[in-house]
Amino acid sequence: LILYCYHYCFGDERFSYDSQIQFADQKQEFNKRPTKIGRRSLSRSISQSSTDSYSSAASYTDSSDDETSPRDKQQKNSKGNGDFCIKNIKQADFGRREIEIAEQEMPALMALRKRAQGEKPLAGAKVVGCTHITAQTAVLMETLSALGAQCRWAACNIYSTQNEVAAALAEGGFSVFAWKGESEDDFWWCIDRCVNLEGWQPNMILDDGGDLTHWIYKKYPNMFKKIKGIVEESVTGVHRLYQLSKAGKLCVPAMNVNDSVTKQKFDNLYCCRESILDGLKRTTDVMFGGKQVVVCGYGEVGKGCCAALKAMGSIVYVTEIDPICALQACMDGFRLVKLNEVIRQVDIVITCTGNKNVVVRENLDRMKNGCIVCNMGHSNTEIDVASLRTPELTWERVRSQVDHVIWPDGKRIVLLAEGRLLNLSCSTVPTFVLSITATTQALALIELYNAPEGRYKQDVYLLPKKMDEYVASLHLPTFDAHLTELTDEQAKYLGLNKNGPFKPNYYRRVAVRSL
Repeated sequence: LILYCYHYCFGDERFSYDSQIQFADQKQEFNKRPTKIGRRSLSRSISQSSTDSYSSAASYTDSSDDETSPRDKQQKNSKGNGDFCIKNIKQADFGRREIEIAEQEMPALMALRKRAQGEKPLAGAKVVGCTHITAQTAVLMETLSALGAQCRWAACNIYSTQNEVAAALAEGGFSVFAWKGESEDDFWWCIDRCVNLEGWQPNMILDDGGDLTHWIYKKYPNMFKKIKGIVEESVTGVHRLYQLSKAGKLCVPAMNVNDSVTKQKFDNLYCCRESILDGLKRTTDVMFGGKQVVVCGYGEVGKGCCAALKAMGSIVYVTEIDPICALQACMDGFRLVKLNEVIRQVDIVITCTGNKNVVVRENLDRMKNGCIVCNMGHSNTEIDVASLRTPELTWERVRSQVDHVIWPDGKRIVLLAEGRLLNLSCSTVPTFVLSITATTQALALIELYNAPEGRYKQDVYLLPKKMDEYVASLHLPTFDAHLTELTDEQAKYLGLNKNGPFKPNYYRRVAVRSL
């Protein structure tokens, strides 16, 4: 058949006669083969292959998995421990291999493990975490454990958990409550199981989005009497912390990792620059050349998305509320518009603001047929998905994390991950970049946990620049990079210590956060 197609396409005489004879012989031979599996089994095989190809983060899928909710299963690891709730403990070996791959790209965390083997700077720390549960997070959790901490973990996103990684963590003795495809009720149940354990009281919080912090404030406010601090890494979560601080309701110190230089300059920018293309390709197979794309928000995430799409030949528009970020977009060669000016003509809409109701029903109604809509911000509030769940609109599942929303006149849009974070729901993110963020999180936990009483008040703080620079320096050996050292004369001229910090504490890449 391959030779026949080759001849049909290219007209090569070498394949004209002999190929037809061979094809006829092969057809007769094929007809002699057993047909027991039948058409249904063949279709099932092809369909399963397709599903696996497009599954989020290439998450391993065991075909033996049933539809039973993990909450209804009784599972134990090989040591008899059952203090976890995941999809399938049998996937642990696959997850362990993924974690081992991630370790190769996370040099700073591995260096922290080696340097702190004897010191155990987190001895006695009881860390409750709510982040994306991926291979990279697993390396962070195992590093925290090596530094002396006890950890209990839930997922901050119902679609981003890698089930096999959660299984590997559970097999390793970690209390993990998460699986891919949780319901909203499951999401809060998992967080509650993390926090509410008789005889176990957390004294540190590591959050991504603020949901864990919110839940403890709402359900278990007395826990804050023993909690030493909160480490938060997302725009949404940091915004919530500042609101609490302004209202005088923040009862413990909090470290704003999101606005640290190492998070802003690397994770938000470089991670999204690579993962936006990965997420869109895996879910839609879209070609970017010539496509018209509007990116809502030109913070570091928006900058990364725009740079990637422009490099692929897309025509990129930007919406922005902040004149500083808007001017940056203009000087980077992007046309600044209001969303309603281009909504009828664009092929792809991407939100990355950290705000709410950036794309509302009115915008969705005016989109062209086939428009792809997705979110690269943390929260699922940027796209008003709730407004699409009405009787006159039809939802049609295309594949995992991809839905058609169909209007009565036949127009349809392609909605990805139901408006949740695209890259971690539908693809993967670069491990090396996450190593930078995870190391920053680990150092923030160490700093808050070991800080003498009175150093930090009930407020939100940025990581000291000395720590930012330390995180960066731990990653330089990977590139065989060699820093230039200041001479005594140069250091005196600049008024700096030769060993840093080289930037003042108020230094950031951008003056304000894009919303």
